[in-house]
Amino acid sequence: MHKKIVTLRRLKDILRCSSAKKVVFTNGCFDILHYGHVAYLEKAKTLGDILIVGLNSDVSVRRLKGKKRPVNDETDRAHVLAALACVDYVVLFRQDTPLELIRALKPDVLAKGGDWNVSRIVGAEEVLADGGKVCVIPYIKNRSTTAIIEKIRRLS
Repeated sequence: MHKKIVTLRRLKDILRCSSAKKVVFTNGCFDILHYGHVAYLEKAKTLGDILIVGLNSDVSVRRLKGKKRPVNDETDRAHVLAALACVDYVVLFRQDTPLELIRALKPDVLAKGGDWNVSRIVGAEEVLADGGKVCVIPYIKNRSTTAIIEKIRRLS
């Protein structure tokens, strides 16, 4: 499982040595992994041969979601994602967006959940300019980390 959690440098070497594989990239915080995440990642994997998940670091999640997040630290989140059969590699990033990763990796497919409009997907312009595709995977309603956290608070 640890072999799936890689640095950008290592990932670029791995991809350079792979033989004509279709690379799919997605990203997110994946703070409390739930069915919506798993279904989304499984679908993303069907879009190519290698699924790379860009994972927001703890500092990035705090900037995006607030000081009480993430619930699970980046090491735990990376290991949980790496344990999924559909995920080939996990790479952490500290920025608010994965744009630097997308520019460096040049994936064939950029996948995001259905709650995103293509015009708002970071990296879409770059992937399309390189001849790749941007795929929006249908969102599963009522499945979110925020909803889980709110449910826990109500039960407390």
